[in-house]
Amino acid sequence: MKILKKSFYKRDTKEVAKDLLGKYLIREFDNKKLIGKIVEVEAYYGKEDPASRAYLGFPKYVVNSLYGDVGITLIYMVHSNWLLNIVAHQKNKAGAVLIRAIEPIKNINFETNGPGKLTKALKIDKSLNGIKVYKKGLLYIAKSKEEKFEIESSKRIGVKRDLEENLRFYIKDNKFVSRKQFSKKQN
Repeated sequence: MKILKKSFYKRDTKEVAKDLLGKYLIREFDNKKLIGKIVEVEAYYGKEDPASRAYLGFPKYVVNSLYGDVGITLIYMVHSNWLLNIVAHQKNKAGAVLIRAIEPIKNINFETNGPGKLTKALKIDKSLNGIKVYKKGLLYIAKSKEEKFEIESSKRIGVKRDLEENLRFYIKDNKFVSRKQFSKKQN
């Protein structure tokens, strides 16, 4: 499996989010590779995004990471669940992609249809914050076999204030998507 290069993450956050769909999230744990196909994501931006941690300005390490180097994990807790984000943005911008759901491919025997469920299934916690996902290690993202699928989008889930555009993307009809919502097909 070919690991995605750092340059993959140096683009608009929304485009990176859509392009992560279908890729493999790989967690090396206990001498095993836990592999899941990314099937649902959300894009978050900087201070201009009312749903972003940067908008509120805390926690500071999260805000700093959103504006920091790309291709790095950003892990923080919400409602007693660790959430896995990958920092991705254009130069002099801010952003990260929340991995919301994966389809189990190998060595995963737990539910993964939600951001908290997938971090539990992959044994992901804050100790993995700051990992470079473009290098082989404890957690990385790789290309998968080519397959055709339709991408649908909706408003982000669980946010009080959102941007006008849809920033949640998921693979149409995939049973591991966390929630079905009114959506529209992406080109």
